[in-house]
Amino acid sequence: MTQPVSGFRARLDALAPVRRTAFMAALTERLLPNAGFYAEANGTASALDTTRELRKLLDLVWEQLRVRDAKIDFSLQAEKVTAFEPAEDDDSFGARRALEAVMALTACIDVLISEEPEAALKISRLSADGVRALIDLQAGEGIEQEALEAMIREHPLMIDERDFQDAVLESVEAPQLSRDDWRALKQLGRNEDVSNLGLSLQD
Repeated sequence: MTQPVSGFRARLDALAPVRRTAFMAALTERLLPNAGFYAEANGTASALDTTRELRKLLDLVWEQLRVRDAKIDFSLQAEKVTAFEPAEDDDSFGARRALEAVMALTACIDVLISEEPEAALKISRLSADGVRALIDLQAGEGIEQEALEAMIREHPLMIDERDFQDAVLESVEAPQLSRDDWRALKQLGRNEDVSNLGLSLQD
C-alpha cells in the first residue's frame, strides 16, 4: 500500500470529523470519473452521465457538511450507490478502479451515519493505490521491484496525486470555511473533471 508523506496522517487525524469528511468528499470527487469510464467501456452509460449520477449522491454529502441540520436519509443513499458497483466476477483493471470510486462514495455516506475515524486515511491510500496500479500496469513485467518503486515515486501521476492530497488537506485545515470556501473545495476535488488516473471527461 502507498504510504502518505511524513506528517500527513497526523494532520489528517487532527481534523474535526466534518473536516475529515470534507477531505474524503474532495478525493471522492476526483475518483468518480473512473466509474464513469468503466460504465462507458461496458456500454452501460456514457462516462459523463454515470459521473453526473454519482455526483448527485455526493452532492448530498456536501450539503450535509455545509448545512448541519439538513435532513437527508443516508441509509437510502447508500443503497443507491450499490447500483454502480461492477459485477463481482469482473476483476479487470477498469472494474477495480470503478469499485474504488464506489467504495469511496460509500465511505463518505457511511461516516455521516456512523463516524469512522480511519475512513479518511483509507480513501487517501485507496486513491494513491489506484495511481500505483496504473503505473505498475504500464511498466509491464520484468522490471525489478526497486526500479518499479522509483518509477512510481517519480511518475507525474503520483507526484500529482501527492500534490492534490496535500492541497485538499491544506484547504480543510483552514481556521474557518465560508460558503465560498466550501464551493472552492468542491471544485478543487472535481479537478476540472480529470480523475486521479489522468482520465478527462472533457476529451
